[in-house]
Formats: sequence, structure tokens, C-alpha cells
Amino acid sequence: MATPAGAARPNAVGGASFADAMSQALQQVSKSQTEAARLQREVQMDNPTVSLEETMVAMQKSQIGFQAVLQVRNRLVSAYSEVMNMQV
Repeated sequence: MATPAGAARPNAVGGASFADAMSQALQQVSKSQTEAARLQREVQMDNPTVSLEETMVAMQKSQIGFQAVLQVRNRLVSAYSEVMNMQV
């Protein structure tokens, strides 16, 4: 079965696809969590160049980013479930 021309190239008209945006968001959250973990280790090792405040802010940023991505995922799963339960 052949696919429609528009299905082969979802980025052609609207710019970045949802999958690309979600992938970038996950990468950013991952980087943020890695940075927060690094800062945590540095504080635990008593590195004088890393402040506790900077570490706490990084941890909060990574937590907020993770919660945002989690909420988007939950909404996406919920929408998918609704579409699958629709009667045709």
C-alpha cells in the first residue's frame, strides 16, 4: 500500500514535528538533570567554587522540566486513549 505524499514528509509544511519537539525537550531535561547531579556531587565534595544556592536552583529547574515533560506525556497518552475508544 502506498503512503500519501504528505505522510512521508511531516516537516515539509509546519516546521518541526511534535516528535522533534518532544525529543528536544527530553534532551534538555536530561542535560539539566545531569548538570544538577554534577553540582550536587561538587557540593558534597566541598568544592568552594560551587554554591549551595546554585545547586538548589539547578535541581529545581531540572525537576520543573521533568514535571512538564511528564505532564505532556500524560496528556498525550490520555488523548491517544480517547481516540482509541471512539466508535467509528
